Amino acid sequence: MASTQMTTLAGFLELSVEEQEARGLRFTPQEIAQQPDTWEATARLFRENQGRICEFLDSVGVRSGVEAKPVVLLVGAGTSDYIGRSLSLLLRRTWGCEVSACASTELLPNLEDMIVPGRKYLWVSFSRSGDSPEGVAVIEQAVRLYPEIAHLVVTCHAEAAMISVAKKADRSCVLVLDDAVNDRSLAMTSSFTNMVVVGQCLAHAWSFDEYERVMERLARAGREMLVSAGKEAERLASKGYGRICLVGTGALAGVAKESALKVLEMTAGQVKTIPETVLGLRHGPMAALDSGTLFVCFVSQDGRRARYAGDLLREIGAKGVAAERIAVGPASMREEFRGCCESYLAVPDEIGDGYRPVVDVIFGQLLGLFNSVAHGLKPDAPSPGGVISRVVQEFRIY
Repeated sequence: MASTQMTTLAGFLELSVEEQEARGLRFTPQEIAQQPDTWEATARLFRENQGRICEFLDSVGVRSGVEAKPVVLLVGAGTSDYIGRSLSLLLRRTWGCEVSACASTELLPNLEDMIVPGRKYLWVSFSRSGDSPEGVAVIEQAVRLYPEIAHLVVTCHAEAAMISVAKKADRSCVLVLDDAVNDRSLAMTSSFTNMVVVGQCLAHAWSFDEYERVMERLARAGREMLVSAGKEAERLASKGYGRICLVGTGALAGVAKESALKVLEMTAGQVKTIPETVLGLRHGPMAALDSGTLFVCFVSQDGRRARYAGDLLREIGAKGVAAERIAVGPASMREEFRGCCESYLAVPDEIGDGYRPVVDVIFGQLLGLFNSVAHGLKPDAPSPGGVISRVVQEFRIY
């Protein structure tokens, strides 16, 4: 591994443009580092559009009585699907609707089996480019086959094909984020967290003053995480772990999946990743762990959920199927978890699980970045053979 080229996140940012470009570090470090600032900008953008968004949500029945509320599907592919997985419980609780994440990669081939004719639906589609083949195609088919479905599109690309398609629906609304979060690197970082922020804003569409106070805490915690997680990710990447297992529950299960994908993408699969839920790992996937595995657990703020995580960490240690156990969890639980992990990254207690994904995922993003560099790859474009690309290549739609 080319670990001699390792440096800190700040060090990557301080490299000359020429060296950044030569090492494939022109975009990824900056797109990770800018996140807390861009979250605040995205919240301001939502505030500017709050009136029309609330009017749209009211028109589709989000604040209606239980029987009149729509079924809400959070639609996306890959990282954009994990946005929905990080938001579904928060939106379910605040909107009082049936809300679930539904990958467009499954929705497209199974559309007629997944939609109940005559039922009210709101699709919230997330997409960095707004041009992914299945994302565009599934909205096209929905508009044609199920015109009663309402569509809310969140994208980072003002010229996205998904926008023009959604506008053909009887009821639609679009929110385009600032171009600064339309990540130029292959792996989605700023775009992921900023679209999650939009989802959190939607959860507080009619109580935005409350969310602005949450955002103050998120931005502060994000800046702290960039420092603490940067040091830890740099240290761990230098160890050369070839396998990383990441677990969480609820919204933090979405973080585990997204973090696993960042490492897998940025190392071109040289580091194998296993994302699971805290309780799901025992049902087979634990068989893939060994004494050389790095184990990462995103620990819930909720005491009952946290106890499940603690038990799993102890079990992993007792079975000897991890080289190191890293916990990411509430600051107040650091001492409680001292005996069941080798390292603990603290998140402020006042940030609940529903809001933590944007902060916690920074650790996963930095694990991907530092492991990419340690393996001699270019984080901006880590797939030498072009196996994966920034936007999924066109394929035949049926």
